[in-house]
Amino acid sequence: MKLLRIAVFLILSLSCATLFATETVSEKAQAKSNDIKRDANEAVNRVQESACTGSDAECAKQKIGNRAEEAKDTIKDKSSEMKNKMD
Repeated sequence: MKLLRIAVFLILSLSCATLFATETVSEKAQAKSNDIKRDANEAVNRVQESACTGSDAECAKQKIGNRAEEAKDTIKDKSSEMKNKMD
């Protein structure tokens, strides 16, 4: 009886796993490309922030702007990736 329950559970779980859509190869490549672009943009922003020669307020303003831009890009890319996974 216990073996039968395990077998039924495995069959149901494996059959349900095929119902979920997966990303295509091109969508995975686009997601990887977006990750690389975001990482490069973040590195450039950190270099610019470390080289800031303005006042503390100006440097903080630049830093906040960079973080906001990075967050916006991340949200945009991740929402696109989630849409692709759901399609």
